[in-house]
Amino acid sequence: MSKPRINMYSGIHKALRSFMSDTQARLARTDAADNEDLHGALAQTRELLQAMRKHLEHEGAFVHPAMNARRPGSAQVTEGDHDHHDWAIDKLLALCDHCATAIGSARFQHLDHLHLQLSVFVGENLVHMNLEETENNAVLWACYTDEELHEIHDRIVAAIPPEEMQATMRWMIPSLNPAERAGMLLGMRAGMPPPVFEGVLAMTRSLISARDMQKLEAALAAPQALAA
Repeated sequence: MSKPRINMYSGIHKALRSFMSDTQARLARTDAADNEDLHGALAQTRELLQAMRKHLEHEGAFVHPAMNARRPGSAQVTEGDHDHHDWAIDKLLALCDHCATAIGSARFQHLDHLHLQLSVFVGENLVHMNLEETENNAVLWACYTDEELHEIHDRIVAAIPPEEMQATMRWMIPSLNPAERAGMLLGMRAGMPPPVFEGVLAMTRSLISARDMQKLEAALAAPQALAA
C-alpha cells in the first residue's frame, strides 16, 4: 500500500469546517432580544469571517502561485471562487453591523437574514473546500514532491502571526483525529522550546476529551516519538 501524499488543505479545512458549523449553529439559537447573547454570537461570526479571509490570503499567496508555476492556469477556478468569497465576507460583515445596531423587531429580521446568508456562505465553502482537496491536490501531487509540498506548507505556517496561529489551533486541535493530532503535536514539539510546547499541551487538554488526551500522551511517549 502506497504512502498517502501530503494534504496541505486537510488540517486547516477541518478546523474551518468546525468553526463554520459551530458559528452557524450558534446564530440559529441566538436570542435577538438578549444583548449579551446577540453580541457574543456576532463577535464569533466576525471572528469566523476574518479567519476565512486570512485563509483566502494564505492560499492566494502560496498555494495558487505554486499551482500556476508548474501548470499555468490550474488555479483559475479556485481564484474565482476566492474573489466571490471575499465579496461575500464583506456582505456578511455588513449584516453583522446591521444586527448590532437594529432595534425592536428589525433586530430579529436582521438576525434571521444573517443566519440564512451565512448558511449559503458555509455551503459554498464546503463545496469549494472539496474541490481544493480533490482537483487542486491532484495538480499539486502531479507537479510537486512531498518534500516540496512540505516546504510550501512550512512557508505558510511561518507567515502566520502567533495570535492567528493560536486562534486557529483552538479549532484545529479538537477537529483532528487522534493520529493527525499526534502527528501535528510531535512536529510542534520538535520545533518549539519546551516551555512553549507545554503551553500548547495545556491548551490541548482544555479542548479534547480525557480519552483523546490519553491517546495523545501515549503517542508522545512512544519510543519512536522520543527518538524522533
